[in-house]
Amino acid sequence: MSGTNQTVVTEYVLLGLHGHHNLEAVLFVLCLGIYLVNVLGNSLLIGLNVLAPRLHSPMYFFLSNLSLMDICGTSSFVPLMLVNFLKARRTISFPGCALQMYLTLALGSTECLLLAVMAYDRYAAICQPLRYPELMSGQTCMQMALLSWGTSFANSLLQSILVWRLPFCGHSVINHFFCEILAVLKLACRDISLNALTIMVATVVLTLAPLLLICLSYVFILAAILRVPSAAGRRKAFSTCSAHLTVVVIFYGTISFMYFKPKAKDPKLDKIITLFYGVVTPSLNPIIYSLRNAEVKAAAVALLGGRLLSRKASRCHCCSPSLSVSTG
Repeated sequence: MSGTNQTVVTEYVLLGLHGHHNLEAVLFVLCLGIYLVNVLGNSLLIGLNVLAPRLHSPMYFFLSNLSLMDICGTSSFVPLMLVNFLKARRTISFPGCALQMYLTLALGSTECLLLAVMAYDRYAAICQPLRYPELMSGQTCMQMALLSWGTSFANSLLQSILVWRLPFCGHSVINHFFCEILAVLKLACRDISLNALTIMVATVVLTLAPLLLICLSYVFILAAILRVPSAAGRRKAFSTCSAHLTVVVIFYGTISFMYFKPKAKDPKLDKIITLFYGVVTPSLNPIIYSLRNAEVKAAAVALLGGRLLSRKASRCHCCSPSLSVSTG
């Protein structure tokens, strides 16, 4: 191997929208505002799910997982990207780039699997109501959540190992806002057919297969709803899954638009579209679930009125003597 091929890269340059400072200033303001909405909104959802007894159900357990994933996913790249918008030279260390690529890939796959699990939960609730407590027990929900997270992180570890074992021949300029796996692969100076194959297989298993499961679940759900005799019953049944269906349509709709639209003449436009997909979509989930779910709205009103916190505190106060006796 030549000396050039043995060059060790210790940091990478993130090109972003190099040379478009005014546009980057606008993006800084927009992305900062959207990121804050994302973190605050999803944190509020998690808090509501913990504090409100009426939200202690499998659907809201998985919603909490989805909210946590949205916070972690955007936090894995947005803060550094915002800092880079204000800097002339945008660099990231090799360990930082490797961690960023690992997390963004893992958390993106986790969202696909969680959405599929949530679709199954709605199927079990509507189509198998008598068996629902058995099908979606606390232990089963925990196992399904752990499987979603574990499978995605294991796949991301495999993809990362296959990427970082490639030679980069000293190439260190990544034409993106963050260390996205396809942008990093473009730096390789060796055949990447194995990487392309594993990414394609992972896409089929972790993205398209969950979409198929979601579609099948909603076919059965729709058939069950249409068998409900009253219009009020049909509306009530559909209202329990309308928020999830909206999130699925937005998530997979934006993915389809990104990958199946005609390639833009200006590559910067493609980068901006990818950026807004990664930043905007996670911030919509708490808004959708707040607007389209009566239980979440009621829990939010109770929290703002202070009733949930006072109820939680009184419950802890009432339980404290028995706890102290049992531990003694």
